[in-house]
Amino acid sequence: MDFAQIVQTVALYAIPVLFAITLHEAAHGYVARHYGDNTAEMMGRITLNPLSHIDPIGTIAMPLLLYFATSGAFLFGYAKPVPVNFGRLRNPKRDMIWVALAGPGANLIQAIAWIVLFYVLVATGVEEPFFLKMCEAGLKVNLVMYAFNLFPLPPLDGGRILVGLLPWKQAALVSRVEPWGFFIVMALVITGVVGTFWLLPLMSITQSAIQVLLSPLRMLLF
Repeated sequence: MDFAQIVQTVALYAIPVLFAITLHEAAHGYVARHYGDNTAEMMGRITLNPLSHIDPIGTIAMPLLLYFATSGAFLFGYAKPVPVNFGRLRNPKRDMIWVALAGPGANLIQAIAWIVLFYVLVATGVEEPFFLKMCEAGLKVNLVMYAFNLFPLPPLDGGRILVGLLPWKQAALVSRVEPWGFFIVMALVITGVVGTFWLLPLMSITQSAIQVLLSPLRMLLF
């Protein structure tokens, strides 16, 4: 992969990635505040300023290193998680489900928005490949974040949703995995388990559902 292609890829993904991580993390903070925990607000993390959510290692260094090392075949990264004190929620076990869902939900909404933008650009005669490819990048980035974060293992959002849904005894057992959850998830990602059996199927199903949802708009525009 030559340098020019790398620069073009980074340029295409920069804006979608910044929006994806910023709205994902801010959504957690907004919903946590709604249900009684203002920890994120007190720490200045309920903001749409991407600089507040970017982790120098996880958001910049690691993805770039993996991109160069694997020629774009494998990417992984993370943002600074918004602090949530689940004990301060009005109903911790129930409300943690909504707080956890907020992040993937923000990515799902963005995925829909990028497809709508793509339709509008094409319908209005915009043929500039850069903007059309950016819409495709925005869809892909948000579907990946949506599906990956729903993987049912703490500390991912899906793990917290699972803890909130399970009875207390089973929820406590799942919660004990959290200190090692990141390393378990990384191992499952590297071995292809997450991608093959979770990420790709869920992304495919979600994209198909979005296309069905937007089919009236597509027929209207085209």
